[in-house]
Amino acid sequence: MRRLKKQGENAGSFIIREAAEEDIPALAALHVKTWAETYWLTMLPPTFRIREWQWKDQFQKNDGSWFCFVIENSKKRLIGFAKGKKYSHSDLPDFSGELNKIYILRKYQRLGLGKRLIGYVARKFLSMGINNMVLFGVAENPSCYFHEAMGGEKLFSKKGEFHGGFCWRNLEQLVALCPI
Repeated sequence: MRRLKKQGENAGSFIIREAAEEDIPALAALHVKTWAETYWLTMLPPTFRIREWQWKDQFQKNDGSWFCFVIENSKKRLIGFAKGKKYSHSDLPDFSGELNKIYILRKYQRLGLGKRLIGYVARKFLSMGINNMVLFGVAENPSCYFHEAMGGEKLFSKKGEFHGGFCWRNLEQLVALCPI
């Protein structure tokens, strides 16, 4: 909380809202920066141009199959986001939702914002009639600890290996953990 006060912010100064098409430039820049903070050893990280193209392409799909929430600080700058989408895959037929992306700038982590953000995602899925979700990541990602703390169950390959995937079988339970 001291960090927030130094920045002229407090826990209540953040707004979580659905992303809009006009957010694309800021969302692309945030995606580049948060991805680079997470996977800093990657030699050729995605560029702003690539991320901007990806988000423009995503916003062209107005079929209700996906959504994105952003966190805005008191200066109206985006500092985090989470994207959810409908999921159907033969490997995990019992799951209907996918937490496709969740990133928060490092200096805003460990403030409870990720917990709030994942709460928004879970509530949105429930409003869509989706009661469970999966997330696929990288086992070395430090965020795996966060996913476990949020009740995520590790997914193992048929050979018993963990590659960074998690599932939530009951989003009602997740909602109970995550105030918005």
